[in-house]
Amino acid sequence: MSRFDRYFLMKENDAAEYVREKTDFFPDGALLSVREIGDGNLNYVFRVKDEKDGASIIVKQAGEALRISADMRVSTDRNRIESEILLLQDKYAPGLVPKVYQYDTVMCACLMEDLSDFTLMRYALMEHRIFPRFACDISTYMVNTLLSTTDAVMEHKAKKALVKSFINPELCEITEDLVLTEPYNDANKRNKVSGGNEAFVEKELYGDKALRLEIAKLKFDFMNNAQALIHGDLHTGSIFVKPGATRVFDPEFAFYGPMGYDIGNVIANLFFAWNNGYAAGAEDFCTWILSTAEEIIDLFKEKFRSAFERQVRDEMAKTEGFSEYYLTAVIADTAAYLGTELIRRTVGMAQVKDITSIADPAKRLWAERVDILCAKDLIMNRSRFNTGKDFTGAFLRAVNNTDPVV
Repeated sequence: MSRFDRYFLMKENDAAEYVREKTDFFPDGALLSVREIGDGNLNYVFRVKDEKDGASIIVKQAGEALRISADMRVSTDRNRIESEILLLQDKYAPGLVPKVYQYDTVMCACLMEDLSDFTLMRYALMEHRIFPRFACDISTYMVNTLLSTTDAVMEHKAKKALVKSFINPELCEITEDLVLTEPYNDANKRNKVSGGNEAFVEKELYGDKALRLEIAKLKFDFMNNAQALIHGDLHTGSIFVKPGATRVFDPEFAFYGPMGYDIGNVIANLFFAWNNGYAAGAEDFCTWILSTAEEIIDLFKEKFRSAFERQVRDEMAKTEGFSEYYLTAVIADTAAYLGTELIRRTVGMAQVKDITSIADPAKRLWAERVDILCAKDLIMNRSRFNTGKDFTGAFLRAVNNTDPVV
C-alpha cells in the first residue's frame, strides 16, 4: 500500500517521492531536487527537477485551508476543476495555457508543465518590463475560452452539463465575500486600510449608499449569470510571460459566470502596474500600460465580433443586432468588475504587491485614492464605456483629479 493512497499535505521530500511513484517522467537514478515555489493563497506548488539533465515538472497540491488564514477552509476539489479546465482551454486556446499531464483525485494534486523559463507577470511588471505581444495573446485567450463556452456557440444541454461540472461554491463564496461585500462595509473586520486613508475610505466606500446599491446588483449578477466558463481570478499573478509568449494558469476559481469579470480583472491589474511604475518614475512603461489596456479592450471586441459570426449556432443569437447587444453588455460588465477589482485589492483582505511595495507612503496613499475614484466612475457609469480609450480615460480622470497626499 502506498502512503499516497490517503490525502496529506506534502512537503518537498514528499513531492520528489510522489513524482517517482506516480509517473515515469524521470529516468531511474535521476538526481531530483525540489523547491516549493507557491506564491498564492490557496495551494502548494513544487518544482521537481532532475539535476543531471535539467528536466522538470510541477506538482500543484490543494491545501484544505487558505495559506493566509487557517480559519478559511476550502474544498480541495478546486484542483480537479483547474486540471479539467486547463485541458479544455488548451483545446480552445492552444499554446496559451500550460500542459496538464495528470490529476490525482486522492492527493488532490496536478502534474503539469514547468514554465520556469517564463516569469510571473506581476513581478515582471514590477520591474517595469514591457511585453508588446501581451494584448494580442490575452485578448485571443479571452475570446476563445469565453465565447466558446456560451449558449451562443455550445449545444445547450452540453453547456448546462459544463455548468454542473464546474460549480465551485466555496471559491465563489470567497469572491462574493472578499470582492463583492466586505470592501464596502468591512463586515468581517478583515479589510486593510492604509493609515492616512481611513477617512477617505469611510466617505468614498463605506458611506456611499448609491455605490453599495450598484455593488449589490453586481454581486447578484455574479452569482446568477452563468454566461461563460470564466477563469475567475485572471490577474497578473495568474499569468506567465516571456518575450513573445504568454501562458495563463491557476483557474481554480473557474465557474460559469459573467465574461466581464475576467476582462475587468486583467485591466485592473494593469492599472495597478501603472501605479507602481508611476511611483518609480517609469514613464515609458506607464505609457505602454495604458496603450496595452486600450488595445486589449479593442482587440477583444474585434476578435469577439469575428468569432461570433463564425461560431454562433443558436438561431436566435444569429438575429441581426443581437451580437452587438451581447457585446455591449459584456463591455459594461467589464467596466463594473474592473472597478470591483480595483477596490478590493486596495482595501480588501487580499492586496497586491504592485501597491503594497510602493515605498513612499504619500505615493501609495495617492495611488489608492486614484484607484478607488476610478473604480467608482467605472461602476456607477458602466453603461457609458465602450472603447479602450473610454477605460483609460476614466483612469486618467482619476489621476488628474486626485490631489497629491502631503
